[in-house]
Amino acid sequence: MSVNVAEVFGQDVFNEAVMKERLPEVTYKQMLKLMEDGGEITLELADIVAKAMKEWAIEKGATHYTHIFQPYIVSIGAEKHDSFADIPQGGKIENSFSGKDLLMGEPDASSFPSGGLRATCSARGYTAWDVGSPAYVKDGILCIPTAFCSYTGDSLDTKTPLLKSVDAVSKAGVRFVRMFGNDKAKKVRSYVGPEQEYFIVSREKYLERPDLIYTGRTLFGAPAPKGQEMEDQYFGPLKTNVADFMADVDEQLWKLGITVKTQHNEVAPAQHEIAPIFAPSDAALDSNYLVMDVLKSTATKHGLACLLHEKPFAGVNGSGKHNNWSLGTDDGVNLFKPGKEPNKNLQFLCVLACLMEAVKKHSLLLRAAASNAGNDHRLGANEAPPAIISIYMGDQVGEIVDAIVNGVPFDELPCSKVEPLDLGVSTLPVIPKDPTDRNRTSPFAFTGNRFEFRMVASSVSIGDANTVMNSMMAEAFNKACDELEGAEDFEKAAIDYIYKTMKENKDIVFNGNGYSEEWVEEAARRGLPNVKSVVDAIPAYVSDSTVEMFGKLGVMTERELEARKEIKLDEYAGLINIEARTMIDMAAKLYIPAVISFVNRVASSMSTVKSACPSADTSAQEAILMESSALLAETQKAMEDLKKITDEAETAKDYHEKVLPAMEKLRTPVDKLETIVDREFWPVPTYGELMFEV
Repeated sequence: MSVNVAEVFGQDVFNEAVMKERLPEVTYKQMLKLMEDGGEITLELADIVAKAMKEWAIEKGATHYTHIFQPYIVSIGAEKHDSFADIPQGGKIENSFSGKDLLMGEPDASSFPSGGLRATCSARGYTAWDVGSPAYVKDGILCIPTAFCSYTGDSLDTKTPLLKSVDAVSKAGVRFVRMFGNDKAKKVRSYVGPEQEYFIVSREKYLERPDLIYTGRTLFGAPAPKGQEMEDQYFGPLKTNVADFMADVDEQLWKLGITVKTQHNEVAPAQHEIAPIFAPSDAALDSNYLVMDVLKSTATKHGLACLLHEKPFAGVNGSGKHNNWSLGTDDGVNLFKPGKEPNKNLQFLCVLACLMEAVKKHSLLLRAAASNAGNDHRLGANEAPPAIISIYMGDQVGEIVDAIVNGVPFDELPCSKVEPLDLGVSTLPVIPKDPTDRNRTSPFAFTGNRFEFRMVASSVSIGDANTVMNSMMAEAFNKACDELEGAEDFEKAAIDYIYKTMKENKDIVFNGNGYSEEWVEEAARRGLPNVKSVVDAIPAYVSDSTVEMFGKLGVMTERELEARKEIKLDEYAGLINIEARTMIDMAAKLYIPAVISFVNRVASSMSTVKSACPSADTSAQEAILMESSALLAETQKAMEDLKKITDEAETAKDYHEKVLPAMEKLRTPVDKLETIVDREFWPVPTYGELMFEV
């Protein structure tokens, strides 16, 4: 049944419209001011809001409430449900929800990743109501978005640093635009539109694959006869059950006030994408968490399984989360919009210079913030951005940047006109073109009025990447202001700053094919890091430049950064350890017994044929028997080697350099056996069944 978006949108959200209807006018105005400008939330105010929120939620069918928070590296979020029920009195029970209940909660801070910030004996932590992100009702629970910190005040989540980075880039951004004559802006907001890629498979088949259940990706699997080479999946018609699933997802997200706009088939078989309209980056963080949560729960309801892993299937494209990011003032100016004459737009060119400096300085940190163990299977694999960070500027803006780098005077800078696209058919419209083409091989691409950071892993929180981007721009804005504020001839000083900064950071700009070997060689000549594993990027969290940037801006302390480094390294080691042990378990209990049964059947069949007809040609059976037996022996040895190497591994580096190669050595013979062994004996669904029989 079709749904009217306008009628259902936001109906499960305690939004401004609901507050205006249910709160006293004075309280409503106080809430709007808090949401816009921040400030202290008194217990008196919280009590009034809590009462209205409780009554609204109960009318929506809620029986419990929870503080939703996002512990570091746990991208799907965490929640503890408390009922509204109070202590019974006189045989009756009342629903209770106070301002204190709304303002804060107390989860166990030692049970979540803390990187040493919390000891097992130091368990207290707090969740604090994020007034800027609206509460909502989902599955009979009143959900209150919160930040999560330790008893000592250290951030233990992805939201707290992001909120601090939002404040930092706003403060620095206002300072920056003031230099260019904007006296109206009171804020500079960061906006994000994260495109979420995912795979959909049959839940029945999913439950027959221990590797998918335990790790989110297939650790074994021979290529299907057909993959993505015909490119007929991309934007193709949706299968009926997938379309029904998507329609259900859309309706749920619209009710939760999430502006999902686009959905389609992606390149790989069984791969899809969902994308929202832009939102402030802190709201986008909460929305993306909900998108992932709704995708997974709705898939289950439809007899499907949603795979958010970056590389669930070898040999076909993996999934990312393209993070479309922009900065704009509260009076409507997009700082990344070049305007009709970008060659004369001094503010835009100065923003661009700041961005070039920021990306080059913090490229390794960006690489670390966007990635996890799963993303290492994508980056640089000719299906996703290379592991080398660079900026794509496009034709029009790239031409201007090249001219500046080459010293062309400001009043002579070129600006190619963007001609409309006339297809030469009278019944087709003349299409207005964007000022730049897209470059899907670039990790950081200008797309007309925003930058698309294409490196973010599909299963991670977008918090880390946007915290880094907001912070690096705040740092660059402040540096520009320090040099330009008070200049006698501001225009000349700004032009000089643009030329100097762009020339110093020109190596970060690359408009060509990021997949080519030539670029790898060129990047090395430019001194750009090519870090192929996140293990080698993670130390960027505690580099001098990172500690200095976050410390000056008040986003994260050195102690918090050191903890994040430890958490990420532990996460990597833990994930690869689970994968290795899953492979060992599957090889020992599924593949090896299945192949032995198959080999025995072939041997028995050959013996029967020989008995019935001694002169019969059994060379085919013998060849199958010999090859299968040899691969079986190879599998057994590789399994034993992997077990030994995994038992000895201790650090993330061990798991990357020793365990992963051993895992590949076990996978190779098993995948070959899959192409030989009769389907009757093969113990798990194949790639073809998983990707095409949805």
